[in-house]
Amino acid sequence: MSSVEKNLLKIKAVFLSPKAPFTWASGIKSPIYCDNRLVLSYPEVRGEIEHALADLVKEKFPECEILMGTATAGIPHAAYVSEYLGLPMGYVRSGNKDHGRQNKIEGYYEKGDKVVVIEDLISTGKSSIEVVNSLIEAGVEVIGCVSIFSYGFDEAQNAFDAVNVPYYSLANFNNLVKVAVEEGYIEQEDLNDVLEWRKSPRTWRV
Repeated sequence: MSSVEKNLLKIKAVFLSPKAPFTWASGIKSPIYCDNRLVLSYPEVRGEIEHALADLVKEKFPECEILMGTATAGIPHAAYVSEYLGLPMGYVRSGNKDHGRQNKIEGYYEKGDKVVVIEDLISTGKSSIEVVNSLIEAGVEVIGCVSIFSYGFDEAQNAFDAVNVPYYSLANFNNLVKVAVEEGYIEQEDLNDVLEWRKSPRTWRV
């Protein structure tokens, strides 16, 4: 879906800077930074992406009964997609509330319900899998996860395979960097360097 990649680059929701790499919270040096919250600030781009997410859910998981957003970035996207599909939604907190009913999962659901998780970004997959495991522990059937963007790390694929939950993304790293070169966001000479990071992000420029 090159139009999604183009839009993410245009609004700088995904930003490439191989000559002056970013440092992630994990300490990883990276030539790419992703902030899909920016999608919400651009109605035209937002509409295209949310409809594409809805189409992806319909195509891959037509039996879906409930959408669950990841807190906090996945919540607004789950809300838009649930509106387009006419499905109920909820969201999963990073931890239990410290008051009231002390919920971790917000929204109505019943055991056995078929759930799709809505995520904005998948990197290592760790936070997404925590959400998946919380839902499984609550007794629902997590049939899949969809996201706006994925780095395509083997680590993430292995994590999802371990819980037997497939995931799909509208845009991925390999396609995005190709579009970035075509559109002039990075030079051709930087492409190999960026692809090397994708192969081994934890050892790149260490």
